[in-house]
Amino acid sequence: MPFVRIDCHGGDTDDDRLDALGRAVHDALVETLGIPSDDRFQVLTAHEPAGGTLRYDDYLGVHRDEGIVFVAITLRAGRTTGQKEALYRRIARLAEEYAGTDPRNVFVTLTENTSADWSLGNGLAQYVGSGSC
Repeated sequence: MPFVRIDCHGGDTDDDRLDALGRAVHDALVETLGIPSDDRFQVLTAHEPAGGTLRYDDYLGVHRDEGIVFVAITLRAGRTTGQKEALYRRIARLAEEYAGTDPRNVFVTLTENTSADWSLGNGLAQYVGSGSC
């Protein structure tokens, strides 16, 4: 049950680009981590470049520009480093394929937590005591 937030600069194709980025991240999660295909919870936000709400530099020698996309994924702990690296690569490739986003502009963070940290509705902790993904 990943929860995904995607932030990017807006433009003429905000909705189409955001949808494409959301699909790219979801497809990568399904392909690399085995997330169920109907397990999609995303918040997609476009920011106006003139408003200056997204900030970035060339940290670690990666030149970023206004095409930057911030992807924050919260998920339950348990993936290997290799799985995470495969996820990052696949997100970057699919973001380029689906949304035309240069891979150097795809910035991904993962935050892991435990089963008790999730309520999927009805005020219940559905994952407590279950073996679900």
